[in-house]
Amino acid sequence: MNRQPFIAIIWIIIQVIIGFNLVFPLILFLFYSIVKTKQDKVNVVQGAAERDYAIIVTAYEQTHTLPAVVKSLLLLNYSNYTIYIVADKCDISKLDFADPRVILLRPEETLASNTRSHFYAINRFIRPHECLTIIDSDNLVEPDYLNQLNIWFDKGFKAVQGIREAKNLDTTFACLDAARDIYYHFYDGKVLFGAGSSATLAGSGMAFTTSLYKECLEHLDITGAGFDKVLQAAIVDRNERIAFTMDAVVYDEKTSRSDQLVSQRSRWINTWFKYFKFGFKILGNGIIRFSLNQVLFGMVLVRPPLFMFLILSVLFTLINLVTGQFLITAIWVLSLFIFVGGFLLALAKSHTDKKIYQSLVNIPKFMFLQVLSLFKIFGSLKNNVATKHYVDTHIDDLNQQK
Repeated sequence: MNRQPFIAIIWIIIQVIIGFNLVFPLILFLFYSIVKTKQDKVNVVQGAAERDYAIIVTAYEQTHTLPAVVKSLLLLNYSNYTIYIVADKCDISKLDFADPRVILLRPEETLASNTRSHFYAINRFIRPHECLTIIDSDNLVEPDYLNQLNIWFDKGFKAVQGIREAKNLDTTFACLDAARDIYYHFYDGKVLFGAGSSATLAGSGMAFTTSLYKECLEHLDITGAGFDKVLQAAIVDRNERIAFTMDAVVYDEKTSRSDQLVSQRSRWINTWFKYFKFGFKILGNGIIRFSLNQVLFGMVLVRPPLFMFLILSVLFTLINLVTGQFLITAIWVLSLFIFVGGFLLALAKSHTDKKIYQSLVNIPKFMFLQVLSLFKIFGSLKNNVATKHYVDTHIDDLNQQK
């Protein structure tokens, strides 16, 4: 039996699958440009009743950034909220929050899990909060954060993802990490939601009705990184949409050191391998139900991490060039240029600092470190649930930079 035709077909299918990821962002943007509504131009409803929020701040081992995030949260232009700090495996002897809106919780046993920390707080709510929002211990928020989330809850959404902007651009790695985030916020947030699907969740700066969050995760025990992947799959599997707003701003620490980058990306890559299977289920359900929300979201979930399909694309281009497949090589080159154009489009359509543009020449080094992360994914299977934080910025410092 001659297997060459079969192998050739498989080879073509693999190339099409990988190559599609290069052009999909621009296709999605063109679709978004046609079908988008005026939903991102909605103004705050004046005089609307304030929802009752629980703001859950999770910390693991490190506490030095907590005073800054609490100060930021206490400056919110909002009155109906309570801050729950879950200090897991932390020394809290030097923490003192006098404001009655701040409740400091120190689990008796190590939880080593984001969702365990969240439910540790939920089970100790001082009252039944209507909504909850997740904030990392290194985050800072804009004063209008909760008001901007309320716009989308008022429109009937049960889940909202805000935008995570860079808290630090102090190194080349931080700038490149910020560029990556801008790309994903634009296509997997603004464009995906505007096209009629759901924004992907980013791990923090997100809010839910408390009932939806409990319904999706209360019966699960998720350890390690990736709870947001499980949560977004559970939400979209119910055919609920996750709204996205660029006006609910959270400042997030970007990776500034190579060892920090490798460790973080190892966990993220492992998370993709662990959870990308959800995409096939959601895509299948979307096709059966004729749900644009689920079809588009499922396609995004099965997409490999950015650096992986880029490296494979370059490799496939070289293979076709060496084997004399010049037409296919030309298609690959064109697709790579389309991707680069789409990447630059995301930066141009966002508020991108000039430092980020200047850092782009170091993308090859950035990708090399992520390749190292790929080889370390098995080490990330341990319950390593937090990135080490090195930047202690206050909201006042950010305001001065603007």
